[in-house]
Amino acid sequence: MGGPVCLDFVNTLDDRFSGEPKELLPSYADLARFGEDTEILPNSQLDELLAESAERKKDAERALRDAIRMRDAMFEVFWAVVQEQPAPEAALQVLNGYVQAAAQQMKLVQTKGRFEWKFDASANDLKAPLWPIARSAAELLASEQLQFVRVCASETCKWLFLDESKNHRRRWCDMTKCGNRAKVRNFYSRKKMES
Repeated sequence: MGGPVCLDFVNTLDDRFSGEPKELLPSYADLARFGEDTEILPNSQLDELLAESAERKKDAERALRDAIRMRDAMFEVFWAVVQEQPAPEAALQVLNGYVQAAAQQMKLVQTKGRFEWKFDASANDLKAPLWPIARSAAELLASEQLQFVRVCASETCKWLFLDESKNHRRRWCDMTKCGNRAKVRNFYSRKKMES
């Protein structure tokens, strides 16, 4: 919904600004399934990681804590961007650590006569789901698209998304959810004023 996988990942802490934020990644299995749902992990690697996490519970918990730490740092950096403020140095340092770790896991692969970067899918490293997310964040932060990162206009949402609309004036993370609710609310508000 956010566009790049890094923004979808940031949005895995729902209701962030409420008194009771909802953690959408309460377990390592949820983190791995996020990797599957966003297609950053091949199914074969997902199965291996789930089996590995069941055997190495402490390592899986550590990988999940790292994922949450990276997500929090990414949020701080992207939130500063949408607020047109400098990124907090500490958050940027944390994010850079994950970006550098991800870069060490990449290799060039030749497919159909061309080369592309791939993460080592044979690795059973429980931090593997973090690598493409970190790379996605680095690519977005260093791109011309960064200026189109937005925050959902819904007071109850505040998810981050990449505005890829033609005129770059999109206001909601998802028109069918937050956008519709706002339009219905405005409609009823106008009707009340007319009566």
